[in-house]
Amino acid sequence: MTGASAGIGAEFARQVAARGSDVVLVAQRLDRLKRLAGELGPAYGITATPVAMDLATPGVGAALDAALTVRGLTVTSLIDNAGFGTNAAFHREDSQRLADEIAVNVTSLVDLSRAFIERLRTHGRGVLVNVASVAAYQPTPTMAVYGATKAFVLSFTEAVWYESRNTGLRVMALSPGATETEFFDVAGAQARRRH
Repeated sequence: MTGASAGIGAEFARQVAARGSDVVLVAQRLDRLKRLAGELGPAYGITATPVAMDLATPGVGAALDAALTVRGLTVTSLIDNAGFGTNAAFHREDSQRLADEIAVNVTSLVDLSRAFIERLRTHGRGVLVNVASVAAYQPTPTMAVYGATKAFVLSFTEAVWYESRNTGLRVMALSPGATETEFFDVAGAQARRRH
């Protein structure tokens, strides 16, 4: 699962591990991933594998696939949780920061989904969870790019759900509202009132 170093991603990891499944924890911050893996393994008797990756990097799906293949790991479910938001008037946003936001929130999610979907469908009992947001359902002034990326995630996931009917793969979009995570540390306190 991506974005596993904190917040919703770390909670997903705990919940999946509590059900007895091994987990692969993917995020940039290896120290946090190792700490979480060290918590989950002994607590639930599972194997938690930390993999540090920058999800803004092109080709992240193939890179993660290769990293897991080297470790002899098979993926049967995927939770695309990583994402971040920016919070300012669009014309004032830093263009590189916006490009990174789109890369993490959209491009990596599509790339990872594509890299693993055939195996998820073949497995026949897996899940693909893409984390959208309540921001996906309406325009979000001062968070225009974030809202648009989450609208993409929602639409994309609904289409993949339709295409995956009768395969045994369960596909869903999760659209959380404001949640006490590091999201607002990155997006800024004012985003809390809009989200």
